[in-house]
Amino acid sequence: MESTRLSTLAGPDSTPARLIIVGAARIAEALAPMAKLAGLEVVVVDPRRTFATPDRFPGIALSGDSPQVALERARIDRRTAVVSLAHDAQLDDPTLSAALRSEAFFVGCLGGRGTQAALRERLRAQGLGDADLARLNGPVGLRIGASTPGEIAVSILAQVVAAFRGGEPDSKVSCAAGSGPERKPEG
Repeated sequence: MESTRLSTLAGPDSTPARLIIVGAARIAEALAPMAKLAGLEVVVVDPRRTFATPDRFPGIALSGDSPQVALERARIDRRTAVVSLAHDAQLDDPTLSAALRSEAFFVGCLGGRGTQAALRERLRAQGLGDADLARLNGPVGLRIGASTPGEIAVSILAQVVAAFRGGEPDSKVSCAAGSGPERKPEG
């Protein structure tokens, strides 16, 4: 059974949306195959050769280039989402700087409030303004109480799909772990 590709109203023959993931962390290991199954073309970028390997990312396009080189080669357009999962300023900052200056339909990165504030200040120092920074989804992922790499990947993919499709995720859902509906004990 072939996956249904994310596409515009032009129909299923149009070019599929792309997801460029920078940082081959455990979340990326879960996110990449999910995104591919959802119909996105996926590329994982990480210059750290021990992280971005075919064994960890079977069937996924890999780039060992720096984020600057990889994103320039990718020619980011309005059908491209960029998510930085490196949690490393040396990879996150150039990734986000380039992505926020592009036509990408979605730009996101990991990090809590303190990390996000510091990141935004570094990006301001690189010449990005309020309008650019308003496009940054951070911390990336819908607030579903995700705590494992797989759950976080689900929340990120859902946010990317919602952005592509023009959906409006419920912002009232709490991010706190265990905040979901109360479950009755089995048995």
